[in-house]
Amino acid sequence: MSQPCGVFQENYAQDSSIFRTKTQWVLLALFLVILFTGPLYLDNRLMTMMTYIGITVIAVHGLNILTGYCGQISMGHAAFMAVGGYTSAILCAKLGFSFWAALPCAALMAGFAGLLFGLPSLKIKGFYLIMATLAAQFIIIWVILQLRDITGGPDGLSTARPQIGDFVFKSKASYYYLVMVFAVAATYVAKNLARSKIGRAFVAIDNNDLAAEVMGVNLWVYKLLAFFIGCMFAGVAGSLTVHYYAFASVDQFPFINSVWYIGMLIVGGMGNTVGAIFGVVFLKIIEELGSMLGPILPTAIFVPQAAASITLLLRGLVIILFLIFQPKGLAHWWNTVKSYYRLWPFSY
Repeated sequence: MSQPCGVFQENYAQDSSIFRTKTQWVLLALFLVILFTGPLYLDNRLMTMMTYIGITVIAVHGLNILTGYCGQISMGHAAFMAVGGYTSAILCAKLGFSFWAALPCAALMAGFAGLLFGLPSLKIKGFYLIMATLAAQFIIIWVILQLRDITGGPDGLSTARPQIGDFVFKSKASYYYLVMVFAVAATYVAKNLARSKIGRAFVAIDNNDLAAEVMGVNLWVYKLLAFFIGCMFAGVAGSLTVHYYAFASVDQFPFINSVWYIGMLIVGGMGNTVGAIFGVVFLKIIEELGSMLGPILPTAIFVPQAAASITLLLRGLVIILFLIFQPKGLAHWWNTVKSYYRLWPFSY
């Protein structure tokens, strides 16, 4: 197979391509084969974990577009997932929509909710924007709880599982495939959006919004567009979450999830599509390690409360360590490895 250092780009399309060599295409094909043959060698627990990772990757891609690329910090991402999840559940349970018809409606409704709560970003930023988006979490959940006749209130709302014809996605394996298809598609869209004119405008706003405005970037349009697109991703993730359980409940979208999504971006690397995936996978692995470590901690050294909360402690510690020692996240190490590979055998 050809080495990257011996590959010369002859036009802009080749230079901007994501996969430049046959080796990279082979590795991509191998990864997809391993990913989509997962149910053949994964047990139910690992399949459930991978399904959760796939749904979270979709949500974090949206937050990465909003916060990582455009610099608009949002602490209410889980609430926008709730908007998408409940929209899909209501359309299916109350109005007889199919999952496939309800899904785009859920994405659009979450996007419009993002537009509404993104309006303050036109005048405020930083800490004040954090507080504005934090309010979205509590306002949206409060509205859902009050609309008992529509949403079921605290009791939740049962809904149907996705299906194609007579085939229903009710087994763990079938839903795994469904989620992975959406996760791969979301990654493809997020990566190409970052390389487009819209993505470059987002990065310009993140770097210096005043300079971006002087260069002709319409801050009103692109800031609201970042909220709309980012929350659409959240709406898709929320819909997949609700239909996975065939039940919608506000307990599926707690505020702490919004915090962890920010943490995943910190660990993986903000403003990097692959970093969003790394952050989700890494923190999920930490969570699984914590769940296995908690029961075997000696109570003579650790109090029972600490042993029960070891997952939260490990996650928090990991985020702090990355903030101190590697603020660019795992994506920075990944880019270093790729640079070494592309210069091989002249990496020195």
